[in-house]
Amino acid sequence: KKKKRRKKKKKKKKSGAGAAAGGGVPSKKAHGRLLGENSFTDYYLKYNQTEPPTIPVSQLFEGKGLEYPEGEITPHPLESNNYRENSDEKRARDRLQADIYSKVRQAAEVHRQVRSYAQSFIKPGIKLADMCQMLENKNRELIQEDGLSRGIGFPTGCSLNHVAAHYTPNPGDDTVLQYDDVMKIDFGCQIDGRIIDSAWTVSFNPRYDPLLNAVKEATETGIKTAGIDVRLCDVGEAIQEVMESYEVDIDGKTYPVKCIRNLNGHSIGPYQIHAGKSVPIVKGGDTTRMEEDEMYAIETFGTTGRGYIVEDLECSHYMKNFHAPHVPLRLPRSKKLLAHINKTFGTLAFCRRWLERPDGGSTAVHGTKGKQEKYMGALKNLCDVGIIQPYPPLCDVKGCYTAQYEHTIMLRPTCKEIVSRGDDY
Repeated sequence: KKKKRRKKKKKKKKSGAGAAAGGGVPSKKAHGRLLGENSFTDYYLKYNQTEPPTIPVSQLFEGKGLEYPEGEITPHPLESNNYRENSDEKRARDRLQADIYSKVRQAAEVHRQVRSYAQSFIKPGIKLADMCQMLENKNRELIQEDGLSRGIGFPTGCSLNHVAAHYTPNPGDDTVLQYDDVMKIDFGCQIDGRIIDSAWTVSFNPRYDPLLNAVKEATETGIKTAGIDVRLCDVGEAIQEVMESYEVDIDGKTYPVKCIRNLNGHSIGPYQIHAGKSVPIVKGGDTTRMEEDEMYAIETFGTTGRGYIVEDLECSHYMKNFHAPHVPLRLPRSKKLLAHINKTFGTLAFCRRWLERPDGGSTAVHGTKGKQEKYMGALKNLCDVGIIQPYPPLCDVKGCYTAQYEHTIMLRPTCKEIVSRGDDY
C-alpha cells in the first residue's frame, strides 16, 4: 500500500508540473450554473496557456505568429443585406479594418481567459472584494496593462440579487457571496480604447435556473435580431417577447420574469463605453437603425421584481464625462485628482478601490506611487461641476432577483461577429 501511495503522489506532482509548463487537456468545471456543457475553466490550455493563466495573451498568439481567434460569425439579418457576404466592395472594406478587428479579438480572448479563470474560484464563501481583486489583477496581467493603451475596460460589477448593475465593493466592504445569491459579473478589457463588454450571471441554487435561462435566451435573441439597418426598437421588441415568456418559482410563489425596462444595451466607441445609441429591451423604443462598422454591447436584464430600476446605495463607479467642458477648478485637491484621472483612466470608468491601490489604478503609469489620499471631497467637487459622472448601483425592489447576460458584437461590412462569445456563454 505504501508503495502505491508513493507512486500516486509522484504522478500528481508530474501532472502539476506539466500543467504549469502550459498546454494539456482542459478538464475543470465551474462552480456556477448554466454555463455551456462544453465549457472548462481551464479551456485556455489548448493554446499552451498555464493553469492558472500567467502568459500574456499576446505572447500566446502574436508571439507565435498566430491570429487571434475570431468570434462567432453570423450573417446580417434582413434580405437587403444578403449581398454583403460575397460583395467585393464589402470584403475590401473588411480588410481595411483588419488591425482594429485584431485588437478587438485580442481583448476578447483576454476576457474569455480571465472569466474562465474567475469561474474556477467564484463560489459561496468568497469575499467580493477579494474576488474582484483576483479577477482584475489577472486582467491586468494577461492584457499587459499599459496605462491608457491597454488595460481594464471598467470596474468589475458584481451586483447581487435586487441590485442589477454598477455595484463593486468600495474599500472596507466585506460582503461575502452566499449560496442563495444571484450575482451579475460584468467586466471589460480594452486595447487602444476598443472595449469588450461582456457579462454573465452566477448562481448556485437551481431554483433560479428559469430566471437565468430567460435572460440568456433574451440576450441570444437580441444578438440574432441585431444587424446593419435593423431598427433598435425591433431588437427591443424581440427581446421582450422571449424574456416575458418565462416564469420562476421561488419558495412556492410564482413570479413572471420581466425585462428591466429602463436598462439597455448600447453602442461602444473608442474609449467610450456608452457611445450614444441605446438598444432597448422592451418594445416601443427608438426607430434609429444600426449601421455598418458599429460595435454594440447587447445586454438584457430580467427580474422577479417590478421591472424598473432606481439609483440607490453607496456609489462606487465613476467616469469622466466624454464631452466634459473645461471648468476652472478652485480646489488644489480637485485639480490634483482630475490630473490623476486624466492620466490613469481618461474617459474610461473607474472605482474608488482603484484610487486607493498603491498604483492608483495603473502600475504602468504610477509604479507604486499612485495612491490617492483623502480624495472624497475632491471627487464630490468634480461630480458637482459636471466633469465626472457618478454611476450609483441600479436597484429593483428589495427582495427580488435580477439576472444579466451580455455580449459585444461588431457589425462588420460582410457579417456580424459576436466577438466575446465563448464555450461558457
